[in-house]
Amino acid sequence: MDKEKLAMFKELLLKRREEILKDVLETKKELVEEYEPLADAIDQATRESNLAFELRLRDREQKLLKKIDKALKKIEDGTYGICEACGDEIDEKRLLARPEATLCIECKKA
Repeated sequence: MDKEKLAMFKELLLKRREEILKDVLETKKELVEEYEPLADAIDQATRESNLAFELRLRDREQKLLKKIDKALKKIEDGTYGICEACGDEIDEKRLLARPEATLCIECKKA
């Protein structure tokens, strides 16, 4: 992959990482602000439910952030766009849709 495309994908990955972090922080802020007072058991149950949701969200986002960091490292190593499983090139359309992809579509389906 040429340097211009690598730079474009690096920018996409950095922007995506920034958006994820921003969304997680906003979600956390909204949950804290909305359910600060714990007046009764219903408020407590709502807060616990929201906390469970936030933790699931955080786990999902953490996994995506790890994939993004892995893809950024692959750019630095010169192996970005190469499927980890079979060694073939990952289709550019797939990388545009999911710049953090490390598997080609055939290996992803398997």
